Amino acid sequence: MELSQIIPHIEALVFASDKPLTSLELVDLVNNALGFIEDKASLDQIESAIQGISEKYGAEFYSFELRESGGGWQFLTKKEYHQTIAQLNGDKFLKRLSTASMETLSIIAYKQPITKSEIEAIRGVNCDYAVQKLLEKDLVIIAGRNEEAVGKPLIYATSKSFMDYFGINSAADLPKINEVLMEELVKATVVHPEEETIAEEPEAALAVTESGEIVENDNTESKDGFSES
Repeated sequence: MELSQIIPHIEALVFASDKPLTSLELVDLVNNALGFIEDKASLDQIESAIQGISEKYGAEFYSFELRESGGGWQFLTKKEYHQTIAQLNGDKFLKRLSTASMETLSIIAYKQPITKSEIEAIRGVNCDYAVQKLLEKDLVIIAGRNEEAVGKPLIYATSKSFMDYFGINSAADLPKINEVLMEELVKATVVHPEEETIAEEPEAALAVTESGEIVENDNTESKDGFSES
């Protein structure tokens, strides 16, 4: 099957879908759509078509692009147009997570699967409200129970919506902890010369007395380098 036949169908499917579509799902959907054609599309062909579509919409005159996010392929608005489309969604689009929710979400993202008591042990405070809000926003899911722990507590993990929200394709795409810490360390230690200067202490002038002792010379130097009497 020619790529020219496959590409329009992939574009239509990704555009119309309300969820990210994986490459394997696109293989099945395209072949079902073109069922009357004996020459079936292969995974390699679908991936080549996806690459072509990605390069096409990567051009600067398109305001959206094809990206692998949330576990599959989606058409997403390019970041330079986020403020433009924010006008259509008002406060809902611009709403941010609270500090407590962001801290809790970060712990779950890096430590998943994790129980609520383990989250609280790390944060040092109760996290019932934060976890509940994250569940309501579909950023976190209940992934089961810890069968080995006393009471078999619920365990939490990030959802596909979490990956979509932060524009990543899997938890493996999260920045490494040491990279984040190093970036913060660099930010904390940068000193701008124009903002902060250190005054240098003038070096003390030394003199030798008639008895041979070395003492500081309180006399100031004249511009020609000789001591003023």
